[in-house]
Amino acid sequence: MHKHVVNGYVANDIIKSSLPKVKNDDGMATQFKEGFNLSRNMMKIAGYFELIGSVLLILSIFNKKFARLGALMINVIMGGAIYHHLKAGHGVKSTQSAMKYFLLNLITIIDSFKK
Repeated sequence: MHKHVVNGYVANDIIKSSLPKVKNDDGMATQFKEGFNLSRNMMKIAGYFELIGSVLLILSIFNKKFARLGALMINVIMGGAIYHHLKAGHGVKSTQSAMKYFLLNLITIIDSFKK
């Protein structure tokens, strides 16, 4: 049961994060361009990965393979976020949120392989 609560927690937060990206928000696009030198298209791709990954985490109550795929999709983006924050010189503190979700998803992925 605890894994579904964790997956729901991650999915809820990541969906909130993904919506401005998917909606092609100008402010978010400016942050991606100025903060990370990433294009609006990259922002939208990240948003869709987050959104689809979150939906899959929610669907994991039906099958743990959804959890595995959703967590993997989100972790691709969280890994990129960690990398780009550090590359931009924002410091380790700016990566804490992405690291938290990355680790929670890593636990989900490992747990999904248990019989």
